[in-house]
Amino acid sequence: MSVSRSGQAANHASDGIASGDNMLLHTALFKQVSPEEAEQLIPHLKRWTLNKGGYIFREGDVDHRMYVLENGRVKLTRQSDDHRVQLLSIHGHGEILGEIPVFDPHGGPRTANAVAMTNGTTVVSLEHDDLFAWLDEHPRVAVDMLQVLAGRMRANNERISDLVFMDVPARLAKTLLDLAQRFGEPMEAGLMVPHDLTQEELAQLVGASRETVNKALMDFDNRGWIARKGRSIIIFQPGMLIRRSKR
Repeated sequence: MSVSRSGQAANHASDGIASGDNMLLHTALFKQVSPEEAEQLIPHLKRWTLNKGGYIFREGDVDHRMYVLENGRVKLTRQSDDHRVQLLSIHGHGEILGEIPVFDPHGGPRTANAVAMTNGTTVVSLEHDDLFAWLDEHPRVAVDMLQVLAGRMRANNERISDLVFMDVPARLAKTLLDLAQRFGEPMEAGLMVPHDLTQEELAQLVGASRETVNKALMDFDNRGWIARKGRSIIIFQPGMLIRRSKR
């Protein structure tokens, strides 16, 4: 399937999701759901496969579906009127994408783009109507979902607070620790974090200029806390990053 403006940006789409292969069970949003309850949603799931640069959805789309990231990595971006692109966040295995239109279908079009960062990225989609028909039969789950969504709001508030009260090195240290927790790969020397971001994108994730973030990275490198290797960072001393993130 070719990339379309409607947000169906998959190179390939399939309707068949095997029983027992339910990605919903691996997400925070459905963590309180039993396998038997979740299995009722399997006929309504659709799997999409994308190559690097493929759009899962685009800013301005008006669909009402959410996605579960099954494999690969996805970045959320926004584009300004003068075509500058801002990186908002990075998402990995088991994370939910684009759920706002599902829970707020009358809130307007999508406000971000979801772009695959790796070849062979796969996501599973679920439509608003199918989810809410299922929630009518399992209203208890809706309360659990509200708690998860409230946690996301709390995390967004914390990010805003960080931008106001933390200096750039502290925000960078916190960002590196977050990436390490979610995507880090243990190695003998430390923890390899393959972020696959340009210098500009990493700076946007931190919320600072590229020059300021590069200066902080160089300082961390000189202190022996980290080492830079292409689009990866090796963390040698996570404890020092933790301490710096709290200053």
